[in-house]
Amino acid sequence: MLHRLLKAFVLMLLMSMAQAQSPATPRPFKIFHVMSYHSPWVWTDGQLEGFKRSLAGIPLEVKVFQMNTKVNSDLKSKEKLGSEARALIDSWKPDLLYTTDDEAQEFVASHYVGSNLPIVFSGMNAAPAKYGFADAKNVTGVLEQEHFIESLTLLRSIVPGVKRVAVVFDDAAIWQPVAARMRESASRQSEFNVVAWDTIRTWEEYKAKVLAYQSSADAIALIGVFNFKDERQKNVPYQEVLKWTAANSRLPDISFWRDRVAHGTLASMTVSEKEQGLAAGLLAKAILVDKKEPSSLPMRPTVKGVPIISHARADSLGIKMRSTTYLSSEILPDFEWNKAAK
Repeated sequence: MLHRLLKAFVLMLLMSMAQAQSPATPRPFKIFHVMSYHSPWVWTDGQLEGFKRSLAGIPLEVKVFQMNTKVNSDLKSKEKLGSEARALIDSWKPDLLYTTDDEAQEFVASHYVGSNLPIVFSGMNAAPAKYGFADAKNVTGVLEQEHFIESLTLLRSIVPGVKRVAVVFDDAAIWQPVAARMRESASRQSEFNVVAWDTIRTWEEYKAKVLAYQSSADAIALIGVFNFKDERQKNVPYQEVLKWTAANSRLPDISFWRDRVAHGTLASMTVSEKEQGLAAGLLAKAILVDKKEPSSLPMRPTVKGVPIISHARADSLGIKMRSTTYLSSEILPDFEWNKAAK
């Protein structure tokens, strides 16, 4: 009897020692993600998808906060949402903050510059210095820089006669650095002539401008189309803006993002949302897993553009595309509103 008890005791002791020596299951890394915009939307969802893909196989707990600033576009709303996001961050204490697009940088991430909280951003249009990121020890990320001349070159491969271009922005502050880069790239070439750099504030003004462009331009670059105010001072949904444009403009048009082509714009050498997220995820992995200092990881733009063309918009404009253009581009066969109606 004593022998059996002693044997059982030794066995329990050995098991206890083995458990003590075996590594404990690591807790998931806690990541707080602030979207400037909303979900579902291909731009924001694609960034988060790419981010998670780069961290595949690593235990994660991700919380998402949506600012939805395309609807909540006034300063008071942005400040309130930023305060709410920061309160959640302070209480949850994540291992890393992932912020996408500019409002999340201005109203959330900038408040943690110089803290012990690592920050990774993507989809940011402004220069890092605007938000205090340039020399911050705890910040790195992925810059969003558009492909203006490349998009125009793609458009000319579809419509060879394009020369005069009207560029449209709404009055959101995020477009100021975009416009500056576009102007700089336009100044370095002579193939295209920008005949208008228009900042438009109301829905009625936008419709009047587009109709006027029919005789003064060969193409339109639709960049900022979110903040056009209707008679109630509400933002007209960008999907409605692009649908109206497709129905009422005979000019070919470009933008820089996939969702614009899905909703009626003819062509874009797009900024890839997934490439933005993938690059941001690799930075997060270097910080969390490899224990790199954020400041040691350079802030760079993604450089890979994806040519995308709306076949439905080309058809509505009576454009016959070359087979080489089809083969070298992603073709979206139908308008998004038609797909939704089926």
